[in-house]
Amino acid sequence: MRIDDQLLADAKAFAAQHHRSLNSVIEDALRQLLQRARTPEPEPVDFPVYGGSGPASPDIDLNDPRVLKALMYEDEEEYYRMRAHDAAG
Repeated sequence: MRIDDQLLADAKAFAAQHHRSLNSVIEDALRQLLQRARTPEPEPVDFPVYGGSGPASPDIDLNDPRVLKALMYEDEEEYYRMRAHDAAG
């Protein structure tokens, strides 16, 4: 068996850092590789997309609770006021 020199050095370092033998590290890596090969890829999911109107656009930060609140209550004016305030500093 031939193993790339750098890959072997990395595996040896990993084994030493984790107090394991090189053999056990290689066995685990092979087991994981074979398990992934046996596990089928999940089917892609198509999410429905609905048309509509409103302030939704790609630049809306859905991680900002204030923005979500403004959008939930369809308060477009409040949303843009918050954006202006945030841009000002």
